[in-house]
Amino acid sequence: MESQDFILKTEYIDLSQLLKATGLAMSGGEAKMFVTEGMVFVNDEIEFRKRRKLRVGDVVVFDTTNKVCIIKH
Repeated sequence: MESQDFILKTEYIDLSQLLKATGLAMSGGEAKMFVTEGMVFVNDEIEFRKRRKLRVGDVVVFDTTNKVCIIKH
């Protein structure tokens, strides 16, 4: 599984924004589709909320092949 850290510069980031910012989704529409289709896990639980607020310490897994750890700036 490919892993990367995402440096959070604000209090939180929405799940769909994170998918775009990390290059896992090419657009907001694509990011929302991935979430709706159950391809995204947050902290080992499937996540269907497109606007889920992610904070420092959260771990996102996309399509079981990409892992993103939210870290502090």
